[in-house]
Amino acid sequence: MILPIVQYGHPALRQKGAEIHEVTDAVRQLVKDMIETMHAANGLGLAAQQVGKALQLTVLDARKSDRPSQLFLGVMEMPLDSMMPLVLLNPKITRLEGGEIGQEGCLSFPKIYLDISRAHTIHVAAIGLDGRSLQFVATGLLSRAIQHEMDHLQGVLFIDKVAPAALEPLESDLQKLKIQTLAELKKKKRKKPRG
Repeated sequence: MILPIVQYGHPALRQKGAEIHEVTDAVRQLVKDMIETMHAANGLGLAAQQVGKALQLTVLDARKSDRPSQLFLGVMEMPLDSMMPLVLLNPKITRLEGGEIGQEGCLSFPKIYLDISRAHTIHVAAIGLDGRSLQFVATGLLSRAIQHEMDHLQGVLFIDKVAPAALEPLESDLQKLKIQTLAELKKKKRKKPRG
């Protein structure tokens, strides 16, 4: 099922996610829905906060991008097709290497793009959907996407990663998006039946 993606201004985007202690049927269904939602929106990644759930859960798929990505399990490079979509529960970055500036967008900020500084290579420890520990190294676009989504899991947005001067030209667009989101939330609250 395709889920609605919450946009800037929604309080869920600022919530730190709770750890997932058990891979339940509900978690598996949420993952399935998030992958379907990410693909339908042509996204590279989607965090649980972006569908209104404050959990340490993100899904990623870097196969369709022409920007280079690598994923290593131990010393062995894995074909992206064999690892995608990637599901990460309770992910942690254990090491960062190198740095580069690259353009990022976000499904919760339609049509807004920013140049963000990120590590080129990251070492990640997480739990997979099978409940097993997963450790890998990611580079390039996949590394950038994982860092972006892991920020979401802490309630951090990509607009927090740039100097205020870089946001000035976008201030009116961001304000409109926030006002629109808050108006929609208010409307939904009014429609809820009392009882």
